Amino acid sequence: MVRGKTQMKRIENATSRQVTFSKRRNGLLKKAYELSVLCDAEVGLIIFSPRGKLYEFARPSMEEILEKYQKRSKESDIAQITKEHDNQYCKQKLASMEEKKRILESTQRKMLGEGLESCSMAELNKLESQAERGLSHIRARKTEILVDQIECLKRKVICMAQ
Repeated sequence: MVRGKTQMKRIENATSRQVTFSKRRNGLLKKAYELSVLCDAEVGLIIFSPRGKLYEFARPSMEEILEKYQKRSKESDIAQITKEHDNQYCKQKLASMEEKKRILESTQRKMLGEGLESCSMAELNKLESQAERGLSHIRARKTEILVDQIECLKRKVICMAQ
């Protein structure tokens, strides 16, 4: 005998509805028990009938299941709050880094001689001294490399002369 697919809608006949509730409740309680035994799972099931009668199954006990649920629920809430704080911190850090980037780009443009119209005399003097310091460092490094190359060539000449 093949069963037809049950439509998921309220059963209008009160007697049929009560019989279906009773059978499905017992099936659900049996499945909860089987899950707890076969898989060594902690299971808590609470069912209220249409008339308000309580049916429950719990393994190991309903108190332990509910305590564990509340503890995990609180941990989840704390994790969510922590995640929100982390997101807020990251947004603030990003804004700070974007501002630093903007300042560095502006300084770089000014060092290249662009956008100097808005600079005061003090800012121009500061840029000039920074440029002169940078130029002296560049010249010092360049001189260092040239001296090293001259020394290397002198050694080669001495080796060739021998």
